[in-house]
Amino acid sequence: MYRLHQAPRAWYATLTEHLLAHGYTRGTIDQTLFIKRVGKNLILVQIYVDDIIFGSTSEDLCKEFEGVMKKKFEMSALGEMTLFLGLQVRQDSRGIFIHQGKYVNDVLAKFKFTDAKSVETLMAERPLLTEDAEGVSVDEHLYRSMIGSLMYLTASRPDIMFAVCNCARYQANPKSSHLSAVKRILRYLKGRPRFGLWYPRDSNFDLFAFSDSNFGGTDTDRKSTSVGCQFLGDRLISWQCKKQQTVAIYTAETEYVAASATCSQVVWMQHQLEGYGLTYLNTTIYCDNDAAIQIVKNPVFHSKTKHIDIKVHFIRDCFDRGLIKLEHINTDANAADLFTKPVSTSKFHVLVNFLKMI
Repeated sequence: MYRLHQAPRAWYATLTEHLLAHGYTRGTIDQTLFIKRVGKNLILVQIYVDDIIFGSTSEDLCKEFEGVMKKKFEMSALGEMTLFLGLQVRQDSRGIFIHQGKYVNDVLAKFKFTDAKSVETLMAERPLLTEDAEGVSVDEHLYRSMIGSLMYLTASRPDIMFAVCNCARYQANPKSSHLSAVKRILRYLKGRPRFGLWYPRDSNFDLFAFSDSNFGGTDTDRKSTSVGCQFLGDRLISWQCKKQQTVAIYTAETEYVAASATCSQVVWMQHQLEGYGLTYLNTTIYCDNDAAIQIVKNPVFHSKTKHIDIKVHFIRDCFDRGLIKLEHINTDANAADLFTKPVSTSKFHVLVNFLKMI
């Protein structure tokens, strides 16, 4: 069994040695990314265990890579990518569309929702989902199975992120109200099985992000949730939704912590994109809280900052170094608002359209 655990490491070591010997360089942030530049052309190779995705600005470099791999390993090229780790990919002259339609249909069939009536939104605005201590308990194994299936779907469905994460908090002791909320998510998916992310080819490549939070949004411990999403032009490329570790005393505090989490993701992406030959500085993070923005710009500690863990204050350093900048945005125009709370049907559709989901 010990040898089995070492197999992936041995494979990566052998593959790395082979690619480095043929002029490829390894990514500094992502160790599974390999890059080769020949003149103005570039080829990118992304490794996931024994699956490899590669793309280039030159068809000759693609053919050369296929030859390099087949020389050393028994491998076959499958052509243009259409399926990867459950993600279905459709490419044409206008852009790239990513969805998990087949997986959605499999999930609906698994939980017998194939003939269910669809709904327009994932969660009702009221009443909010709570611990429901007096509610009727349900089969926790079924509930956890549903949550697990839906969590994997969030890889291409940011529209369900908030609802799934909210329901996931009650896996220890699920009640009938929680099961009803999960079933509503499945009914929503029934009406949009092939909903996914659209990446238009003609969009610019500006990196920017949105940050938001829901103050004291968890009913059990009153901890807030940090959310954020990052774009390259009109392309949504990353999104996060995570409960904060401590209870926030002020709204400004929870917004500041959320902005710091978004900043951390942006800085990581800046370093990652450097491996692709793209340099981004002074990346804009949009935040709908003026007080949080002023805390970033003002190094003086006061009553609204003394409760914040020191590790969060690195956002100030990033601001001073010119890596990021914060700008105010109206709450109604904040794309990250989709990950903080249930919204009305009209606002839900507006935010989903902004995320380029079709």
